[in-house]
Amino acid sequence: MASPLSADRMVAALSLEGVHVAEHAGWRTHNRNSKGAWGPVNGILIHHTAGSNSLGIVWSGRSDLPGPLAHTHLAKNGTATMVGNGRANHAGPAAVNAFTAVLNESETHPRPSNASGTVDGNARLYGIEIENLGNGRDPYPAVQYQAAVRWAAAICRAHGWSANSVVGHKETSVEGKVDPSFLMDTFRADVAERLRHSAAWSPGAGTGGGTTTPNPPKKEKDMQLTDQVAVGDWQPRRWPDDKGLKDKRISVETALGSAYGHSRVAHEGVDALRKEVAEVKVQLAEVLAVLKQGRA
Repeated sequence: MASPLSADRMVAALSLEGVHVAEHAGWRTHNRNSKGAWGPVNGILIHHTAGSNSLGIVWSGRSDLPGPLAHTHLAKNGTATMVGNGRANHAGPAAVNAFTAVLNESETHPRPSNASGTVDGNARLYGIEIENLGNGRDPYPAVQYQAAVRWAAAICRAHGWSANSVVGHKETSVEGKVDPSFLMDTFRADVAERLRHSAAWSPGAGTGGGTTTPNPPKKEKDMQLTDQVAVGDWQPRRWPDDKGLKDKRISVETALGSAYGHSRVAHEGVDALRKEVAEVKVQLAEVLAVLKQGRA
């Protein structure tokens, strides 16, 4: 539990962490303090905008929900625009069981339960809206994702919190929110890694490049000859077509798959043919027996 950061302290903490900060005109007095409490604060809530070019709406809000809708809007290029200083309409009611995990900086974050009751999340949580469609296909450019990590780490560092004070809206909402569209366990691990270093730390070469997909797949190890696979995975429907191959070459994978798959098909075909031949022999023997009886 802590007093909220002042506007100056917030900007200073973010800048020290390496966040590119922009200040929307009037943001220092833009809030919903007249409608409810702001503070004490206990954690950080991560959102995605579910749209594009969303800075305007995060600032002004919607007809049914006045702005600001967060404290910061994070663009695709990594620019963090400050849009609110004080209470913001971003968290809504937070499940007590989920909020308690934040309060206790628990390493596990339970599924939010409406039955546990709710607390006023807008009073207790900082919020950031990250520009993303949230459809599971729109990527988070590395510069944007790393800026989000830095933003969260900066606030944690300023308050002396651990990365377990950072949660996604989907982890607190009793209204079925699904944001953000990336894995929060991974995000918390990235925030924790930053907090193990000074605010000026930058990851070494090869870290933070490319884009971050909403749910990045686990990297698979190279296949070994002793690995077990399903037979169907190695059973092509037809022989590989080598038309157009000037040197008549195919990949080792194709060769292995085709060789095994088609040899198995051939073996099964031969077994079936043997059974048919055996049945024909029996039928032929019966016919011959009848013919012999007719001659007798």
